[in-house]
Amino acid sequence: SCVPTENCFVPISEIISVEETELNKKQRDIGKWQKMTKLHAFTVYYVKKARNHRWRCSDVTFWCVDEHLCNQWIQALKELLEMQKSRPKQLLVYINPYGGKRQGKRIYEQKVAPLFSLAAISTDVVITEHANHAKDNLFEVNIYKYDGVVCVGGDGMFSEVMHGLIGRIQKDSGIDQNNPKASLVQCNIRIGIIPAGSTDCICYSTVGISDPVTSALHIIVGDCQPLDVSSVHHNNTFLKYSVSLLGYGFYGDILKDSEKKRWMGPMRYDYSGFKTFLSHHCYEGTIAYQPAKHTVGSPRDKDSCRTGCYICKRSEQQLAEQHRDCGLKHEEGEEEWKVIKGKFLAINAVNMSCACPRSPKGLSPAAHLADGSADLILVRKCSRFDFLRYLVRHTNQDDQFDFPFVDVYRVKSFQFTSKLSEDNESNVMDIGKKRFGQFCRDHPACCCNIVNSTWNCDGETLDSSAIEVRVHCQLMKLFARGIEENCKDGAAYSQSSAAQLL
Repeated sequence: SCVPTENCFVPISEIISVEETELNKKQRDIGKWQKMTKLHAFTVYYVKKARNHRWRCSDVTFWCVDEHLCNQWIQALKELLEMQKSRPKQLLVYINPYGGKRQGKRIYEQKVAPLFSLAAISTDVVITEHANHAKDNLFEVNIYKYDGVVCVGGDGMFSEVMHGLIGRIQKDSGIDQNNPKASLVQCNIRIGIIPAGSTDCICYSTVGISDPVTSALHIIVGDCQPLDVSSVHHNNTFLKYSVSLLGYGFYGDILKDSEKKRWMGPMRYDYSGFKTFLSHHCYEGTIAYQPAKHTVGSPRDKDSCRTGCYICKRSEQQLAEQHRDCGLKHEEGEEEWKVIKGKFLAINAVNMSCACPRSPKGLSPAAHLADGSADLILVRKCSRFDFLRYLVRHTNQDDQFDFPFVDVYRVKSFQFTSKLSEDNESNVMDIGKKRFGQFCRDHPACCCNIVNSTWNCDGETLDSSAIEVRVHCQLMKLFARGIEENCKDGAAYSQSSAAQLL
């Protein structure tokens, strides 16, 4: 057989497919092969890792004169690929044709579908026609015949598919989602995200880049990244699930204002952000939270969540041990709740770093994807200048929590009630009932009368001013592997874990 000019070490787990190849005349007419009549060849398609977590499909062709030897190689490699049991064979795909720059359908057909075809993945494609189309459809189809669900769009499209999938699993398992204390059933059908929206925060925080080809390759090789999900309730009524940001005050006001300006495209977030910063509203209320005592890490750690994160694994074990010790009881004692009252510019709870190209560290750099906790960030009333200093910290390497007006806690559940909530707005153990402060603002004379902020739940508005939030450890799974540690380009794999192609 012919040896390529360089040795190529590729783990079997990152080979996409192997195909018999017809050599064209140009390939046949080189060097010593030109006098031979018949050559046999096969091509190996594999993942090539480039800079900044970007993956590409590359290929290498091998040929020889012995047909039997060539077939042996093809058969051996195909058998090794068959042993990769985590790979999907059948996928349900939802495409949002309206999201972002309306490129979802084109991105899927031109960049993703050919790769799925190459990997012999069969797909059922649904192009959504209206809001909640995918969510409603997931309650009707036979989801159990699929190895995963893929959404082509932005964070909004992912949220819709997640709500449909988790909701369907709970319904089939007889779980009442309206019960805030219910133990939700883990969703083992993985979700793949092909980024094609105006915001792709979840993809960026779980893969390290918003790139359709990279995400398609993660799906093909069958990656699996568990993900914590927070449930949001109001008065024993289920409202939403959240996997990234739950923000009241600053980020809620930005979203509410930007929703009226969708015609501006992605630029609306900059405009609304500047306007909200100038208005400088603060809101008074009471926050009660339960510290996440099971977690190994803390929000002030320097270690970020990366592929194979030991903090996520250890925290999951600790949580399981706690559940065994408590007999799965959810009636936690009063002493576990801590109460904070005050005037806040922003109240943010994040299940992941919420990193994006503009803010490479995100809202909470050391937040973990699958440790059963959220980072609760409280930004108290302060001057505009101080608040600007805090916002600027998100774009550089300084510790963004190192301000006297910023508090951060790692929590497993929390609740918030604004001062202006009605007296009958109850929450867990009625903490803070009838004790709430008043809406406040720095310059009341120059602003219109605002009574409450809005919650920004993964980019969608929630108007309830009294909510109860609980983190469900590893409730769902993504076709991702977390963000890999940066390694030098072309780093070789150890021979023990790789197939050496010669």
